[in-house]
Amino acid sequence: MKLAKIMKTMFAVVALLTVYSTPLLAEDFLGLPVVPGSEVVDRAETHLDMKTAMSHDEVVDFYNEVLKDFKDIKALDRDDNTQITDHSNLKWHSITVSKEKLEGKTTVVIKKDSWSWIFGTLILRYIGVFAVIMMLFICMSITGAVISRSINRLEAKKAAAGSGTQEQEMVAVALAAAKDSERRKS
Repeated sequence: MKLAKIMKTMFAVVALLTVYSTPLLAEDFLGLPVVPGSEVVDRAETHLDMKTAMSHDEVVDFYNEVLKDFKDIKALDRDDNTQITDHSNLKWHSITVSKEKLEGKTTVVIKKDSWSWIFGTLILRYIGVFAVIMMLFICMSITGAVISRSINRLEAKKAAAGSGTQEQEMVAVALAAAKDSERRKS
């Protein structure tokens, strides 16, 4: 009886080790697994460069599968590479997978988040918002000047025509607007 229980326990341990051995033994960089069977070309605190025999699509599929549960991950497919970017607070910033093979291998670069990228993005957004606000201010100033002149002209015509009935005033306003529109067309 005890032998059967020991055998079942051993079988369960072996099964668990077999199922979980790949993730346990896999190397990672900033919490991302390194492509299996890849050759690390350059490893620093800020980036990891590696080459793999896998194709571009296989590497992209590998990382899409790894990152499928994260909601703020965006993939951008370009002519020469695919860039997978994290838009949340993970330790890494981007994974770049080249489409062109060098020496028959696909190049993969994982970059760490950097303060220069963060500040650069914030400054660019600040300048963009400032530019949009300035454009709105200029457009509103021009529109306000045009409307102000139109109202002044209508009031001057009304004062010159004297007081009349409401219908006469409406006809005068419509005629002044039509005349102003014709003058602008020519």
